[in-house]
Amino acid sequence: MTSNQKQRSFTLPPNPKLHNLPDMLDTEFAMKFSTNLRSLASSKYPCNVPQTFDRRVFATIGLQLQDCPPNMTCTGYNGKRFFASMNNQSFIRPTTAVLQAYYHDLNKPGYTTDFAEKPPAEFDFSGVDPFTENMNTEFGSKILSVPHGTNLEFVFQNTNFLHMENHPIHLHGHNFFVLGHGFGNFDANRHPAQYNLVDPVERNTVAVPSGGWAAIRFKADNPGAWFIHCHLEEHTTWGLATAFIVQNGPLPSQSVLPPPHDLPSC
Repeated sequence: MTSNQKQRSFTLPPNPKLHNLPDMLDTEFAMKFSTNLRSLASSKYPCNVPQTFDRRVFATIGLQLQDCPPNMTCTGYNGKRFFASMNNQSFIRPTTAVLQAYYHDLNKPGYTTDFAEKPPAEFDFSGVDPFTENMNTEFGSKILSVPHGTNLEFVFQNTNFLHMENHPIHLHGHNFFVLGHGFGNFDANRHPAQYNLVDPVERNTVAVPSGGWAAIRFKADNPGAWFIHCHLEEHTTWGLATAFIVQNGPLPSQSVLPPPHDLPSC
């Protein structure tokens, strides 16, 4: 923008200097910036971060490939199909909404509550050969189910399959506290000691850095069924998602509300 027009007593320079912005792919700068974000943690705006956790879910996330079905032509890398996963599951959405199935206690809800709370196999997640021969995922509708009031921690670990990139993981139904980030593989014996449990930022989306991990924690106190997914929507359609149920608590105010009378049926 160039202008010599006077606005009150200020004159815009003919050639204004632009800010020296970081490169679009400067992951280290982005992580340093986000790591410096803090909650106010004051008496007026307290930071109620859970100091301990009841359950920790260590979830690998990333892009993968699936063998092309017989008699089909697939346009992904090496003639395969692109998919994505959490803990090697490409999420398939049930035909009946999870919340409706849970509320009505259906015998065949279309999902199971045995989502893996750690990867099916351990390996060098951030250093694996991006073109490993077998990157097939498993298809499923496995989700989590936790009691009301559970202090739930998620550690999202980026994998190096195909193309490592920053994945913005979004949580429905709750805000959470971002306890820490890091590059490389998460170490459960070392990294939790570096968590910020004093004034971590409170959000509903966390950027899992390329080649790294991010840890979040929150109290699951909003009853219902909640989606958790990559906010790069194409990755969500490829299966980088799951869901979790927060069970009803002991009080009426801690239970799922009945559906509205005009809820359309599928």
